[in-house]
Formats: sequence, C-alpha cells, structure tokens
Amino acid sequence: MADFDYEARLELIRKVAKAHKAKMQRDKEMLAEIEAGEKAVDDDTNINQWTDASKYAEEHYGDRLRDQQNYESYEGWN
Repeated sequence: MADFDYEARLELIRKVAKAHKAKMQRDKEMLAEIEAGEKAVDDDTNINQWTDASKYAEEHYGDRLRDQQNYESYEGWN
C-alpha cells in the first residue's frame, strides 16, 4: 500500500465518501421513481436480449451465418 500522509488519507476518504453519498442519492431517487410507478429504465435497453439471439445473428451476419450452418452438421461439429 502506498505511504500516504495523514492529510492525503483524509482527502481520499472524503473523496470516496462523497462518491458513495452521490451513488446512494441516485439509488434513492431511482427507488422513489419505481415506487411512484414511473419508468426508471432506459427505453433503449432490450429486455429480451438473451431470447432473440437468432434474430440478431440473422440481422447482423446473414449470408455468413447461413453458409456456416450449411457447412456444419446438425450436432454442431463436422
């Protein structure tokens, strides 16, 4: 551990405490929004991100995906 003098340690503790207090305030506000029935989650998040993998692969990899699927056997190995 680095050797800090007393003042440097106190300043670091203050900095960490301030960041922790800000995080707790954000969490408190988010919980208040949830309890009030407001939506606290960003609209860009996809809650089905793990369920639409095949759609994602088709959209982003298309021909490359189909070529690989034709190359492989049903079990996934050649």
